[in-house]
Amino acid sequence: MPTPRPTTCPAILIAAPASGQGKTTVTAALARLHTRRGRRVRVFKCGPDFLDPFWLSLASGAPVHQLDMWMTGEADCRARLHAAALQADLILIEGVMGLFDGEPSAADLARHFGIAVLAVVDASAMAGTFGALAYGLQHYQPGLPWAGVLANKVASSGHAQMLEHALQEPEQWMGALMRGDAYTLPERHLGLVSALELPDAMARLDAAADALATTELGQLDAQQWQRFTVPFNAPEIATQPAPQLLAGCTIAVAHDRAFCFIYQANLDALEQLGARLVFFSPLADSALPLCDALWLPGGYPELHAQSLSDNTSLAHSVKLHSEEGKPVWAECGGMMVLFEELVTKDGQTYPMWGLLQGSVAMQNRLSALGPQQFEFGAHTMRGHTFHYSKCATDMQPSNRAKRMSKFASPSQNSAPDGEALYKAGSMQASYFHAWFASNLPATAALFLEST
Repeated sequence: MPTPRPTTCPAILIAAPASGQGKTTVTAALARLHTRRGRRVRVFKCGPDFLDPFWLSLASGAPVHQLDMWMTGEADCRARLHAAALQADLILIEGVMGLFDGEPSAADLARHFGIAVLAVVDASAMAGTFGALAYGLQHYQPGLPWAGVLANKVASSGHAQMLEHALQEPEQWMGALMRGDAYTLPERHLGLVSALELPDAMARLDAAADALATTELGQLDAQQWQRFTVPFNAPEIATQPAPQLLAGCTIAVAHDRAFCFIYQANLDALEQLGARLVFFSPLADSALPLCDALWLPGGYPELHAQSLSDNTSLAHSVKLHSEEGKPVWAECGGMMVLFEELVTKDGQTYPMWGLLQGSVAMQNRLSALGPQQFEFGAHTMRGHTFHYSKCATDMQPSNRAKRMSKFASPSQNSAPDGEALYKAGSMQASYFHAWFASNLPATAALFLEST
Protein backbone atom coordinates (compact mmCIF):
# COMPACT_ATOMS: atom_id res chain seq x y z
CA MET A 1 0.00 0.00 0.00
CA PRO A 2 1.27 3.53 -0.74
CA THR A 3 2.41 5.62 2.22
CA PRO A 4 -0.28 8.18 3.18
CA ARG A 5 0.64 11.76 2.38
CA PRO A 6 1.42 13.94 5.42
CA THR A 7 -1.23 16.30 6.68
CA THR A 8 0.02 19.87 6.92
CA CYS A 9 -0.85 22.55 9.44
CA PRO A 10 0.86 25.68 10.80
CA ALA A 11 2.37 24.90 14.21
CA ILE A 12 4.74 26.49 16.71
CA LEU A 13 6.16 25.46 20.06
CA ILE A 14 6.14 28.22 22.68
CA ALA A 15 9.22 27.83 24.89
CA ALA A 16 11.32 29.90 27.31
CA PRO A 17 14.75 29.95 28.95
CA ALA A 18 13.22 28.84 32.28
CA SER A 19 9.97 28.28 34.15
CA GLY A 20 8.00 31.35 35.15
CA GLN A 21 8.71 33.35 31.99
CA GLY A 22 5.10 33.46 30.81
CA LYS A 23 4.80 30.50 28.41
CA THR A 24 1.28 29.61 29.53
CA THR A 25 0.04 33.20 29.38
CA VAL A 26 1.34 33.65 25.83
CA THR A 27 0.14 30.25 24.61
CA ALA A 28 -3.32 30.74 26.11
CA ALA A 29 -3.53 34.30 24.80
CA LEU A 30 -2.57 33.15 21.30
CA ALA A 31 -5.11 30.33 21.42
CA ARG A 32 -7.83 32.66 22.64
CA LEU A 33 -6.98 35.31 20.06
CA HIS A 34 -7.24 32.93 17.10
CA THR A 35 -10.27 31.11 18.50
CA ARG A 36 -12.06 34.47 18.69
CA ARG A 37 -11.11 35.02 15.06
CA GLY A 38 -12.96 31.83 14.13
CA ARG A 39 -9.92 29.61 13.63
CA ARG A 40 -9.81 26.02 14.86
CA VAL A 41 -6.96 25.88 17.35
CA ARG A 42 -5.57 22.73 18.96
CA VAL A 43 -3.19 23.13 21.88
CA PHE A 44 -0.81 20.62 23.47
CA LYS A 45 1.29 20.76 26.61
CA CYS A 46 4.83 19.42 26.52
CA GLY A 47 5.57 17.28 29.56
CA PRO A 48 3.49 15.79 32.40
CA ASP A 49 1.55 18.87 33.48
CA PHE A 50 -1.99 18.94 34.86
CA LEU A 51 -2.55 22.64 35.57
CA ASP A 52 -1.54 24.54 32.43
CA PRO A 53 -3.95 22.48 30.29
CA PHE A 54 -6.91 23.90 32.25
CA TRP A 55 -6.04 27.37 30.93
CA LEU A 56 -5.15 26.15 27.46
CA SER A 57 -8.38 24.20 27.11
CA LEU A 58 -10.46 27.16 28.27
CA ALA A 59 -8.68 29.40 25.78
CA SER A 60 -9.06 27.08 22.79
CA GLY A 61 -12.38 25.45 23.62
CA ALA A 62 -10.91 22.00 22.95
CA PRO A 63 -9.28 19.24 25.04
CA VAL A 64 -5.55 19.60 25.63
CA HIS A 65 -3.28 16.57 25.57
CA GLN A 66 0.28 16.05 26.76
CA LEU A 67 3.21 15.43 24.43
CA ASP A 68 6.27 13.81 25.98
CA MET A 69 8.81 11.87 23.95
CA TRP A 70 9.45 9.54 26.90
CA MET A 71 6.26 9.29 28.96
CA THR A 72 3.72 9.29 26.15
CA GLY A 73 6.19 8.10 23.51
CA GLU A 74 7.10 9.22 20.01
CA ALA A 75 4.35 7.19 18.34
CA ASP A 76 1.67 8.67 20.61
CA CYS A 77 2.97 12.20 19.95
CA ARG A 78 2.94 11.59 16.21
CA ALA A 79 -0.58 10.19 16.24
CA ARG A 80 -1.98 13.07 18.31
CA LEU A 81 -0.31 15.74 16.19
CA HIS A 82 -1.49 14.11 12.98
CA ALA A 83 -5.05 13.89 14.32
CA ALA A 84 -4.93 17.54 15.33
CA ALA A 85 -3.62 18.58 11.92
CA LEU A 86 -6.60 16.90 10.27
CA GLN A 87 -8.95 19.18 12.24
CA ALA A 88 -7.09 22.39 13.02
CA ASP A 89 -6.11 25.64 11.36
CA LEU A 90 -3.35 26.17 13.92
CA ILE A 91 -1.47 23.92 16.37
CA LEU A 92 0.17 25.39 19.47
CA ILE A 93 2.43 23.48 21.83
CA GLU A 94 3.46 24.90 25.18
CA GLY A 95 6.93 23.79 26.24
CA VAL A 96 8.01 22.68 29.70
CA MET A 97 10.55 24.33 32.01
CA GLY A 98 13.41 25.76 29.92
CA LEU A 99 13.74 24.98 26.23
CA PHE A 100 16.64 22.54 26.69
CA ASP A 101 15.76 21.21 30.14
CA GLY A 102 15.22 17.48 30.58
CA GLU A 103 15.87 14.46 28.42
CA PRO A 104 14.03 14.53 26.14
CA SER A 105 13.49 18.32 26.16
CA ALA A 106 10.98 20.59 24.45
CA ALA A 107 13.74 21.35 21.94
CA ASP A 108 14.02 17.62 21.17
CA LEU A 109 10.30 17.49 20.45
CA ALA A 110 10.47 20.55 18.20
CA ARG A 111 13.46 19.24 16.28
CA HIS A 112 11.99 15.75 15.88
CA PHE A 113 8.77 17.01 14.31
CA GLY A 114 10.20 20.10 12.57
CA ILE A 115 8.13 22.56 14.62
CA ALA A 116 9.44 26.13 14.87
CA VAL A 117 10.15 27.47 18.35
CA LEU A 118 8.88 30.80 19.64
CA ALA A 119 10.89 31.90 22.68
CA VAL A 120 9.10 33.86 25.41
CA VAL A 121 11.54 35.79 27.59
CA ASP A 122 10.73 37.67 30.79
CA ALA A 123 12.54 40.90 29.88
CA SER A 124 11.40 42.89 32.91
CA ALA A 125 14.94 43.27 34.26
CA MET A 126 17.08 43.35 31.12
CA ALA A 127 17.93 45.34 28.04
CA GLY A 128 20.91 44.41 25.83
CA THR A 129 21.23 40.97 27.41
CA PHE A 130 17.87 40.14 25.85
CA GLY A 131 19.62 39.91 22.49
CA ALA A 132 22.32 37.59 23.79
CA LEU A 133 19.77 35.32 25.42
CA ALA A 134 17.61 35.19 22.31
CA TYR A 135 20.64 34.43 20.12
CA GLY A 136 21.81 31.70 22.47
CA LEU A 137 18.42 30.01 22.57
CA GLN A 138 18.20 30.01 18.79
CA HIS A 139 21.73 28.74 18.09
CA TYR A 140 22.61 26.62 21.13
CA GLN A 141 21.71 23.41 19.29
CA PRO A 142 22.05 23.09 15.51
CA GLY A 143 19.05 22.37 13.37
CA LEU A 144 16.41 23.82 15.70
CA PRO A 145 13.54 25.37 13.68
CA TRP A 146 12.98 28.92 14.86
CA ALA A 147 9.96 31.26 14.78
CA GLY A 148 11.28 34.22 16.75
CA VAL A 149 11.31 35.76 20.21
CA LEU A 150 8.65 37.59 22.21
CA ALA A 151 9.56 39.86 25.12
CA ASN A 152 7.25 39.49 28.12
CA LYS A 153 6.56 41.78 31.10
CA VAL A 154 7.92 44.81 29.28
CA ALA A 155 7.73 48.14 31.13
CA SER A 156 7.16 50.65 28.31
CA SER A 157 7.41 51.28 24.57
CA GLY A 158 10.91 52.67 25.16
CA HIS A 159 11.89 49.47 26.93
CA ALA A 160 10.48 47.48 24.02
CA GLN A 161 12.62 49.45 21.55
CA MET A 162 15.77 48.69 23.54
CA LEU A 163 14.93 44.99 23.52
CA GLU A 164 14.21 44.92 19.80
CA HIS A 165 17.43 46.77 18.98
CA ALA A 166 19.40 44.25 21.06
CA LEU A 167 18.58 41.43 18.63
CA GLN A 168 21.30 40.47 16.16
CA GLU A 169 18.60 39.30 13.77
CA PRO A 170 15.83 41.94 13.86
CA GLU A 171 13.49 39.75 11.81
CA GLN A 172 13.25 37.45 14.84
CA TRP A 173 11.35 40.12 16.82
CA MET A 174 7.78 39.01 17.56
CA GLY A 175 6.89 41.96 19.75
CA ALA A 176 6.56 42.95 23.37
CA LEU A 177 3.82 41.94 25.78
CA MET A 178 3.50 44.66 28.39
CA ARG A 179 3.10 44.05 32.09
CA GLY A 180 -0.54 43.67 33.01
CA ASP A 181 -2.30 42.63 36.19
CA ALA A 182 -5.51 42.03 34.22
CA TYR A 183 -4.08 38.95 32.56
CA THR A 184 -1.65 37.66 35.16
CA LEU A 185 -2.27 33.97 35.89
CA PRO A 186 -1.91 33.34 39.66
CA GLU A 187 0.35 30.59 41.00
CA ARG A 188 0.70 28.37 44.05
CA HIS A 189 3.10 25.63 45.19
CA LEU A 190 2.36 23.08 42.42
CA GLY A 191 2.06 25.63 39.62
CA LEU A 192 -0.69 27.82 38.23
CA VAL A 193 -4.01 28.12 40.01
CA SER A 194 -6.53 26.14 38.00
CA ALA A 195 -8.77 28.15 35.71
CA LEU A 196 -11.68 26.24 37.24
CA GLU A 197 -11.12 28.06 40.53
CA LEU A 198 -11.24 31.63 39.21
CA PRO A 199 -14.55 33.25 38.27
CA ASP A 200 -12.72 35.76 36.06
CA ALA A 201 -10.61 33.19 34.22
CA MET A 202 -12.10 33.93 30.80
CA ALA A 203 -11.84 37.67 31.38
CA ARG A 204 -8.11 37.21 32.09
CA LEU A 205 -7.69 35.25 28.87
CA ASP A 206 -9.55 37.87 26.86
CA ALA A 207 -7.38 40.61 28.36
CA ALA A 208 -4.25 38.62 27.49
CA ALA A 209 -5.52 38.06 23.94
CA ASP A 210 -6.26 41.78 23.57
CA ALA A 211 -2.73 42.63 24.72
CA LEU A 212 -1.15 40.06 22.42
CA ALA A 213 -3.17 41.35 19.47
CA THR A 214 -1.07 44.53 19.50
CA THR A 215 2.21 42.62 19.04
CA GLU A 216 3.83 41.50 15.79
CA LEU A 217 2.95 37.92 16.74
CA GLY A 218 -0.68 38.81 17.28
CA GLN A 219 -0.88 40.64 13.97
CA LEU A 220 0.29 37.74 11.80
CA ASP A 221 -2.48 36.91 9.34
CA ALA A 222 -3.43 33.45 8.06
CA GLN A 223 -1.12 33.78 5.05
CA GLN A 224 1.86 34.75 7.21
CA TRP A 225 1.25 31.77 9.48
CA GLN A 226 1.81 29.49 6.50
CA ARG A 227 5.57 29.88 6.87
CA PHE A 228 5.27 27.76 10.03
CA THR A 229 3.45 24.95 8.21
CA VAL A 230 4.58 21.47 9.26
CA PRO A 231 3.90 18.14 7.51
CA PHE A 232 2.60 15.71 10.12
CA ASN A 233 2.92 12.08 9.12
CA ALA A 234 0.20 9.56 9.81
CA PRO A 235 0.96 6.85 12.39
CA GLU A 236 3.19 4.16 10.90
CA ILE A 237 0.98 1.40 12.30
CA ALA A 238 -2.78 1.57 12.03
CA THR A 239 -4.39 1.99 15.43
CA GLN A 240 -6.05 -1.21 16.59
CA PRO A 241 -9.21 -1.09 18.72
CA ALA A 242 -8.36 -1.35 22.42
CA PRO A 243 -9.25 -4.67 24.04
CA GLN A 244 -12.51 -4.31 25.94
CA LEU A 245 -10.96 -5.42 29.23
CA LEU A 246 -13.17 -3.07 31.26
CA ALA A 247 -16.43 -3.72 29.42
CA GLY A 248 -19.32 -3.59 31.87
CA CYS A 249 -17.16 -1.90 34.54
CA THR A 250 -18.35 1.40 36.00
CA ILE A 251 -15.53 3.48 37.45
CA ALA A 252 -16.24 6.35 39.83
CA VAL A 253 -13.76 9.21 39.34
CA ALA A 254 -13.23 11.90 41.97
CA HIS A 255 -13.27 15.26 40.24
CA ASP A 256 -13.50 18.64 41.93
CA ARG A 257 -11.22 21.43 43.18
CA ALA A 258 -9.47 19.02 45.55
CA PHE A 259 -8.98 16.24 42.98
CA CYS A 260 -8.35 17.71 39.55
CA PHE A 261 -5.05 16.25 38.32
CA ILE A 262 -6.49 14.13 35.53
CA TYR A 263 -5.04 13.61 32.07
CA GLN A 264 -7.74 13.72 29.44
CA ALA A 265 -5.86 10.84 27.81
CA ASN A 266 -6.37 8.75 30.95
CA LEU A 267 -10.12 9.22 30.78
CA ASP A 268 -10.01 8.37 27.08
CA ALA A 269 -7.98 5.21 27.81
CA LEU A 270 -10.52 3.96 30.35
CA GLU A 271 -13.36 4.52 27.92
CA GLN A 272 -11.41 2.84 25.11
CA LEU A 273 -11.10 -0.18 27.39
CA GLY A 274 -14.88 -0.25 27.65
CA ALA A 275 -15.35 1.37 31.07
CA ARG A 276 -18.23 3.63 31.93
CA LEU A 277 -17.12 6.69 33.91
CA VAL A 278 -19.14 8.46 36.56
CA PHE A 279 -17.84 11.54 38.35
CA PHE A 280 -18.37 12.69 41.91
CA SER A 281 -17.06 15.32 44.30
CA PRO A 282 -15.39 14.31 47.58
CA LEU A 283 -15.99 17.89 48.73
CA ALA A 284 -19.74 17.84 48.10
CA ASP A 285 -21.01 14.25 47.89
CA SER A 286 -21.78 12.10 50.92
CA ALA A 287 -21.49 8.73 49.17
CA LEU A 288 -19.91 7.12 46.15
CA PRO A 289 -22.07 6.71 43.08
CA LEU A 290 -22.92 3.14 42.12
CA CYS A 291 -19.68 1.75 40.74
CA ASP A 292 -17.46 -1.30 40.36
CA ALA A 293 -14.15 0.52 40.90
CA LEU A 294 -12.88 3.84 42.21
CA TRP A 295 -10.19 6.24 41.03
CA LEU A 296 -8.93 8.95 43.38
CA PRO A 297 -6.61 11.12 41.26
CA GLY A 298 -4.17 13.74 42.45
CA GLY A 299 -4.94 17.32 43.37
CA TYR A 300 -4.90 19.63 46.35
CA PRO A 301 -6.35 17.81 49.38
CA GLU A 302 -4.15 19.99 51.62
CA LEU A 303 -6.11 23.09 50.54
CA HIS A 304 -9.40 21.43 51.47
CA ALA A 305 -8.30 19.40 54.46
CA GLN A 306 -11.09 20.53 56.77
CA SER A 307 -13.86 19.75 54.29
CA LEU A 308 -12.40 16.35 53.46
CA SER A 309 -11.93 15.57 57.14
CA ASP A 310 -15.55 16.50 57.87
CA ASN A 311 -16.93 14.29 55.09
CA THR A 312 -17.01 11.15 57.24
CA SER A 313 -19.99 9.75 55.35
CA LEU A 314 -18.03 9.61 52.12
CA ALA A 315 -15.07 8.09 53.95
CA HIS A 316 -17.42 5.38 55.22
CA SER A 317 -18.74 4.83 51.69
CA VAL A 318 -15.18 4.36 50.36
CA LYS A 319 -14.46 1.95 53.23
CA LEU A 320 -17.53 -0.15 52.38
CA HIS A 321 -16.54 -0.12 48.73
CA SER A 322 -13.11 -1.51 49.63
CA GLU A 323 -14.47 -4.07 52.08
CA GLU A 324 -16.62 -5.45 49.27
CA GLY A 325 -13.38 -6.17 47.37
CA LYS A 326 -13.96 -3.48 44.78
CA PRO A 327 -10.75 -1.94 43.42
CA VAL A 328 -9.47 1.48 44.45
CA TRP A 329 -6.63 3.22 42.62
CA ALA A 330 -5.39 6.33 44.47
CA GLU A 331 -2.54 8.49 43.21
CA CYS A 332 -0.72 11.31 44.98
CA GLY A 333 -3.44 13.58 46.45
CA GLY A 334 -5.89 10.71 46.16
CA MET A 335 -3.57 8.62 48.33
CA MET A 336 -3.01 11.40 50.85
CA VAL A 337 -6.67 11.51 51.84
CA LEU A 338 -6.69 7.77 52.56
CA PHE A 339 -4.12 8.05 55.38
CA GLU A 340 -5.05 8.65 59.02
CA GLU A 341 -4.04 12.30 59.14
CA LEU A 342 -2.74 15.17 57.07
CA VAL A 343 -0.46 17.88 58.46
CA THR A 344 -0.50 21.16 56.56
CA LYS A 345 2.52 23.40 56.05
CA ASP A 346 1.46 25.63 58.95
CA GLY A 347 1.40 22.65 61.33
CA GLN A 348 -2.36 22.09 61.48
CA THR A 349 -3.33 18.41 61.75
CA TYR A 350 -6.54 17.09 60.20
CA PRO A 351 -7.95 13.56 60.54
CA MET A 352 -8.33 11.96 57.13
CA TRP A 353 -10.22 8.86 56.10
CA GLY A 354 -8.03 6.36 57.94
CA LEU A 355 -8.03 3.60 55.32
CA LEU A 356 -4.23 3.50 55.15
CA GLN A 357 -1.96 3.46 58.20
CA GLY A 358 0.18 6.53 58.74
CA SER A 359 0.17 10.24 58.02
CA VAL A 360 1.22 12.72 55.36
CA ALA A 361 2.83 16.10 56.02
CA MET A 362 3.29 19.03 53.68
CA GLN A 363 6.85 20.27 53.19
CA ASN A 364 8.29 23.68 52.40
CA ARG A 365 10.26 22.26 49.51
CA LEU A 366 9.54 19.90 46.66
CA SER A 367 9.81 16.30 47.86
CA ALA A 368 9.98 14.45 44.56
CA LEU A 369 10.03 15.25 40.87
CA GLY A 370 10.58 13.34 37.67
CA PRO A 371 9.48 10.57 35.31
CA GLN A 372 9.20 7.08 36.75
CA GLN A 373 7.78 3.75 35.68
CA PHE A 374 6.18 0.79 37.41
CA GLU A 375 6.68 -2.80 36.38
CA PHE A 376 3.64 -4.95 37.03
CA GLY A 377 4.84 -8.42 36.06
CA ALA A 378 5.29 -8.34 32.30
CA HIS A 379 3.68 -4.89 32.04
CA THR A 380 5.43 -1.53 32.30
CA MET A 381 3.45 1.62 33.03
CA ARG A 382 5.04 5.02 32.61
CA GLY A 383 4.24 8.18 34.51
CA HIS A 384 5.78 10.76 36.78
CA THR A 385 5.93 12.08 40.34
CA PHE A 386 5.65 15.65 41.61
CA HIS A 387 4.67 16.40 45.21
CA TYR A 388 5.38 18.59 48.23
CA SER A 389 4.30 16.13 50.92
CA LYS A 390 5.91 13.13 52.56
CA CYS A 391 4.21 10.13 54.10
CA ALA A 392 5.20 8.34 57.31
CA THR A 393 3.88 4.80 57.52
CA ASP A 394 4.80 1.36 58.82
CA MET A 395 3.17 -0.20 55.76
CA GLN A 396 5.59 -2.11 53.56
CA PRO A 397 5.46 -1.26 49.86
CA SER A 398 4.15 -4.01 47.64
CA ASN A 399 6.15 -2.57 44.76
CA ARG A 400 8.33 0.40 43.88
CA ALA A 401 8.57 2.46 40.75
CA LYS A 402 11.89 2.88 39.01
CA ARG A 403 13.37 6.30 38.57
CA MET A 404 14.87 6.90 35.17
CA SER A 405 18.49 7.75 36.00
CA LYS A 406 18.95 10.21 33.17
CA PHE A 407 16.10 12.26 34.62
CA ALA A 408 17.62 12.40 38.13
CA SER A 409 16.97 15.70 39.88
CA PRO A 410 18.25 17.27 43.11
CA SER A 411 14.60 17.60 44.13
CA GLN A 412 14.10 13.83 44.14
CA ASN A 413 13.65 12.10 47.46
CA SER A 414 16.61 10.19 48.84
CA ALA A 415 15.18 6.71 48.29
CA PRO A 416 17.34 4.64 45.93
CA ASP A 417 14.24 3.59 44.00
CA GLY A 418 11.14 5.44 42.97
CA GLU A 419 7.75 5.89 44.58
CA ALA A 420 6.29 3.20 46.79
CA LEU A 421 3.09 1.36 45.94
CA TYR A 422 1.00 0.55 49.00
CA LYS A 423 -1.67 -2.12 48.98
CA ALA A 424 -4.38 -2.72 51.56
CA GLY A 425 -7.08 -5.17 50.55
CA SER A 426 -8.49 -3.96 47.27
CA MET A 427 -6.82 -0.54 47.58
CA GLN A 428 -3.64 0.40 45.74
CA ALA A 429 -2.07 3.80 46.33
CA SER A 430 1.08 5.67 45.36
CA TYR A 431 2.49 9.14 44.76
CA PHE A 432 3.00 7.93 41.18
CA HIS A 433 0.86 9.64 38.52
CA ALA A 434 0.14 6.99 35.88
CA TRP A 435 -0.09 7.57 32.14
CA PHE A 436 -2.75 4.97 31.38
CA ALA A 437 -2.19 5.00 27.63
CA SER A 438 1.35 3.67 28.15
CA ASN A 439 -0.05 0.22 28.94
CA LEU A 440 -3.74 -0.56 28.55
CA PRO A 441 -3.65 -4.10 30.06
CA ALA A 442 -1.84 -2.77 33.15
CA THR A 443 -4.40 0.02 33.41
CA ALA A 444 -7.28 -2.42 33.23
CA ALA A 445 -5.71 -4.50 36.00
CA LEU A 446 -5.82 -1.50 38.36
CA PHE A 447 -9.61 -1.45 38.11
CA LEU A 448 -10.45 -5.14 38.02
CA GLU A 449 -11.16 -7.30 41.06
CA SER A 450 -8.32 -9.67 41.75
CA THR A 451 -9.22 -13.33 41.60
